[in-house]
Amino acid sequence: MKTTEYDVIVIGGGAAGLSGALALARSRRSVLVIDDGQPRNAPAGHVHNYLTRDGTPPSEIYAIGREEVAGYGGQFATGTVTAVRRGDGFTVELADGTTYQGRRILVTSGLTDVLPDVPGLAEQWGKDVLHCPYCHGWEVQDQAIGVLATSPQAVHQAQMFRQLSDDITLFLHDSIELTDEQWEELAARQIAVVQGRVEQVEVVDGKLTGVRLEGGKVIPRDALTVQTVLRSRAGFLIDLGLKTAVLEMAGSVYGDAIEVDAKGETAVPGVFAAGNVTDPMGQVLHAAGAGLRAGAAINGDLIAEETRLALAARGS
Repeated sequence: MKTTEYDVIVIGGGAAGLSGALALARSRRSVLVIDDGQPRNAPAGHVHNYLTRDGTPPSEIYAIGREEVAGYGGQFATGTVTAVRRGDGFTVELADGTTYQGRRILVTSGLTDVLPDVPGLAEQWGKDVLHCPYCHGWEVQDQAIGVLATSPQAVHQAQMFRQLSDDITLFLHDSIELTDEQWEELAARQIAVVQGRVEQVEVVDGKLTGVRLEGGKVIPRDALTVQTVLRSRAGFLIDLGLKTAVLEMAGSVYGDAIEVDAKGETAVPGVFAAGNVTDPMGQVLHAAGAGLRAGAAINGDLIAEETRLALAARGS
């Protein structure tokens, strides 16, 4: 067993975690970033809508961020966090039994995209199976795009991708029933609608070529977009009594997240969170900004504590 104490332990080494760690390290705080090396956007070839970094591979952004944090004295550990417990500060335990002590915790562990149970989807995820028109829409513009319905939001998703291509097909997949108004709207935008359950995704030489329906009919497609269920990676916080909140949109559950205040602090004093674990819809740039805000709030919180202790030591 190994125990080392830090001012702040950051759980997660993506954009939010590295941004928070950078702010803290520049404030001369001792910071440890723990990361398992499995970022949500690992399957994606490039990050988009990140000003000055558009088109950069995620791994390159994270490598640069780690160098910057290390340049100010920040430290790193590779591993999977299994538990966080409160005592004299916080104890963070890794899967290999290593423990670290921290005065404050910044949770930036992100989320996991849960895909529908359709054969072929997972293998093409991040390639030609997509979810966000802002992240990947430009790259599939003017292609034959399918939208696999998993909730009523699929209609909105189809309308967004219609901005990028004239050839959009919405596969209802027995997931939703359209209203008369929705049928009219889709027809007005010339969005095709296919009823029936999707059986699998057709792939040839590593590239998506179509969508197979039950019964065998194949609809040729170059890309397929789907709304995933967004599950926060926060199970290790259970010992703190910190639970995630269920997120709904248009009456359908689309994920869960840790609730935080404007500073990024959770319901457990001393535990802060930022990035997709609190904001599943946020992109990389949003996550970086939230991490910076939380890092600054943590530094302010530590300053307030140190001031109280200094006053007590003087007998004031």
